[in-house]
Amino acid sequence: FRDRMQALINKSKLIKLVRGKGLLNAIVINDTEQSETAWNLCLEFSKNGLLAKPTHGNIIRLAPPLVITEEQIHECCDIIEKSVVNFKK
Repeated sequence: FRDRMQALINKSKLIKLVRGKGLLNAIVINDTEQSETAWNLCLEFSKNGLLAKPTHGNIIRLAPPLVITEEQIHECCDIIEKSVVNFKK
């Protein structure tokens, strides 16, 4: 997951950092804590089939189930990538 997200960071200025431990990860958006960018990006994720929760204004929390398969992780990465690339602030 983090490898795919690092590749996305290199393609998009919207994502500043991806951090986490195990399956619990956070995407730090390159915007202020007061912005609604993370919230709006989560709405975009949702439209594309992925649920995520914004926290602290510019951070998106991801907490997949422990039984997620590698194929499903790649599907989630595809949704995140598609959403970020097509996102309009």
